[in-house]
Amino acid sequence: MITVLDVQFHQGVDWYEESSSCPDSHTLCLVTYGKCVFWVQERKLIIDQGDVLLIPPQLDYYGKSIPTLFHSKYVIRFHNSCMEDGLPMLSHPDFIKRKLGSYELVRERLRSISLQWEDQPAYYRHMANALLTETLIYINQEWDRGVIPDDRHRHVARMKQYIQEHYREKITKEDLGEVIQRTPNYAATLFRSVTNQTISEYVHSRRIKTAMYMLTESRLTVQEVSEYLGYRDVSYFHRIFKKITGASPSDFLHERSRIV
Repeated sequence: MITVLDVQFHQGVDWYEESSSCPDSHTLCLVTYGKCVFWVQERKLIIDQGDVLLIPPQLDYYGKSIPTLFHSKYVIRFHNSCMEDGLPMLSHPDFIKRKLGSYELVRERLRSISLQWEDQPAYYRHMANALLTETLIYINQEWDRGVIPDDRHRHVARMKQYIQEHYREKITKEDLGEVIQRTPNYAATLFRSVTNQTISEYVHSRRIKTAMYMLTESRLTVQEVSEYLGYRDVSYFHRIFKKITGASPSDFLHERSRIV
């Protein structure tokens, strides 16, 4: 069983941290902006945006900001009580550092864990444990597949950039195949294998992230937000929104600032 012990979100230029006082806890770090530096067993590691670092309990470490460089990251300490039949990477004796193909997926899970920990709704510890377990599964799946070659990372980065620029439009595997000058099926398979999401899932996730912001920070109605994001059928927008966030668009309207 995975048990969350502590959740922190750091941002700034003056962070410093040493090994936890809890000797049987793992430390998971995901950098979401900029870069920072860790020393694990006196080995220096530069952790960039999109990198994940998993440090097992037996390794001493300390980390700090790089002078004058702003960075942000999630750091979660957790206990693993399933050493024999649990996730293989949690039995690995050394640290694990890698650039995540499923970065957006993992970042959103850690963001949800952080919100659960901060707001403390009913059963928040159970929810945090479940979300972290899901997150660790995604990371272990990537670890099992080995290091993703740089050319594949570049192809996926170009496809993500195209989606970022056109997510309100209909995006197909044919479109992304043209972007990386490969066949549509190759583009779709590569995207799924690296990000752990289909093209459609990734596009919906990007749209709903914008929807969450617009529903709380603008005066637009649910219908207007739906149409702006390319959902002509508002009932379909409701279903996708509920599936991704666990809440309805109207729930987010209630959080709208009175100043808007």
